[in-house]
Parts: sequence; structure tokens; C-alpha cells
Amino acid sequence: MTALLEVKDLRVSFFIPAGEVQAVRGVNFTLDKGESLAIVGESGCGKSVTAQSIMRLLQSPPAKIVGGSILFQGKDILKLSEREMENVRGNEIGMIFQDPMTSLNPTMKIGKQIAEGVRLHFKVSNEEAKKRALEMENLVGLPHPERRYDQYPHEFSGGMRQRTMIAMSLACEPKLVIADEPTTALDVTIQAQILELMKDIQKRLDTAIILITHDLGIVADLCHRVLVMYAGKIIESGTIEDIFYNPQHPYTWGLLKSVPSIHSQEKRRLVPIPGQPPDLIKPPVGCAFMPRCKYAMKVCVEHDPTDFQITDSHKAACWLLHPAAAAIKEAAELEARA
Repeated sequence: MTALLEVKDLRVSFFIPAGEVQAVRGVNFTLDKGESLAIVGESGCGKSVTAQSIMRLLQSPPAKIVGGSILFQGKDILKLSEREMENVRGNEIGMIFQDPMTSLNPTMKIGKQIAEGVRLHFKVSNEEAKKRALEMENLVGLPHPERRYDQYPHEFSGGMRQRTMIAMSLACEPKLVIADEPTTALDVTIQAQILELMKDIQKRLDTAIILITHDLGIVADLCHRVLVMYAGKIIESGTIEDIFYNPQHPYTWGLLKSVPSIHSQEKRRLVPIPGQPPDLIKPPVGCAFMPRCKYAMKVCVEHDPTDFQITDSHKAACWLLHPAAAAIKEAAELEARA
């Protein structure tokens, strides 16, 4: 079966006065129809740039996709004209942005913002577009849809604005929705409601989802697979079970140790990852995580690790997985902690 989305050797740079910032450095992954995929990592790792590359939303200059391909339903998005991409955005691929207040038009009524994409892509009348907008408001759980249709974004709470963004992204029934940090600006209670809404809608509409987040704690209940990014590269990938119960990369261990657990019987301090990410104007020759890794070896300094296949669904780029490397017990300790 052909994958819905296939990203091959994607490389994205930002050209600034100080030099070329290599924000994404050879990213590869696939996504099937109806599948949900999380891309996790700390700020600046390249996850949002990857998402915006798929939508072709990067501002150029300074950004430029310098290599690779993005195949959506077998067609390379990077080779489409801007007019052709306008038909893809919203219609085939939807996007939920991090801060709905800056993504919604403050001078335009909520209902008309949802209906606008329907009119544009489906070429329907205003009445039909309004009917579809009201259906979407109802689907995402906005109370009193008829009244909400004529209200402005400032009259909505943060959670209601994010529900509106979800309605807009799904109004044309896209095959793929990219959610870029959709719950970051919301409190914990509203976060849970939004994630539950996305999970429910995915089941109903069979929509594929890419969830961009720095918080491993929110992906377990929504996603099938996880990609862990660091310094512009995918350093580990696998199923939810692989990443949470059998992590193999020291950076993934660090991310998991920084997530509080309500199941632990002991009081444990959260463990930060020491150090800073590398300067991507001058990326290191070897492993980018080496300066922050307490298990670093000489080979880590000199050579960038290749992917080591752990199982059919699980791989990681770390020299500790080489047969000649010494065994360590960190993964077992994390499993006991889970």
C-alpha cells in the first residue's frame, strides 16, 4: 500500500547574515492513511519547520528547502506551483496552529472564517458554506452554533478558539491534519478536552494526524508512532510502546525522565538534560547530542551515528547500539519507573 505521506531526505536551511542555519538535516518518515504520528523534541529541534515545509508555509527568504522530497498521495509537493499548493492547503492537508488568537482574523466573524475555506475549495453558495460551518461548529463541540457563527474571536475563550481552529482545519475533510503544538497556550483541563476531541474526530473521519509537540506526556493516548527529533534530525522512531517502554537513545531517556509520573510509588525529582543544543550554523561532525551525553564515546565525536534497527517498528541513531558498545542499564531503569 502506498503511504499517504512520504518525506525523503528533507533538508531545510535559513540563510541569515551570520551564515546558513541547517534547521532540518535529512529527515525521513512515512505516514499511512488514518494513522497518527507525533514529532517530539525540545524547542529549535526542527519539528515545526518540518511541518511548515509539508504545507509550504516557510517564508523565503530566509528559509529555503535545499534538498529532499515530500510525496503526498504519490505527488511531490515541492514541485507544485503556488496555485496548485493553494488547492492542497485546507482541502487535502489541514493545519491547526499553536496560538489560535494570532491565527484567526480578529475582524472577521468566526462562522465566516470556517465557511471561507468551504466556499473556496468546494465552489458552493454562501448558504451551503454556512450550513457546513454550523455542522463543523457542532462537531467540535462549540455550544449554540448559530449564535457562535456571528461572534468574533475576542468573544471566545482560548479553548473555544482552538476548537474553531480544529473546525476550520477539518471543514473540507482533508486526508491529513498537522497540529503544531495545539495545546501549548491552554490550561491542563482544556488541553485534555482538545486532545480527546482530536482523538474522537480522527476515529470518525479516519483522518491522518501529525502532532508536533515538545511534551511526551500528551502523545501516548493520541498517536500510534513517535519520531524524536534533535538538532534537525530524527534520532529515534518507533511505536508508542517502543518509545515509552523500550527507549534506546540517551536523548529519549532524558525526555522521559523530565515527564512527571502519577504512578510512581517514590518521590523523584525531575531530571533536566544538561547543556545546550548545538549551533546549527556549524553542526558537529559527529553525534549532535555528544556534548550533553554522559555515555559519549570517541566514535561519537568523530562520526555521526547511522540508524540501528532494533525491531521492525523501532530504530535509533546511537553508537551505544553498535554490537561492540558496552551495555548500559538506563533503559531498564526507565521501564521500572513507567
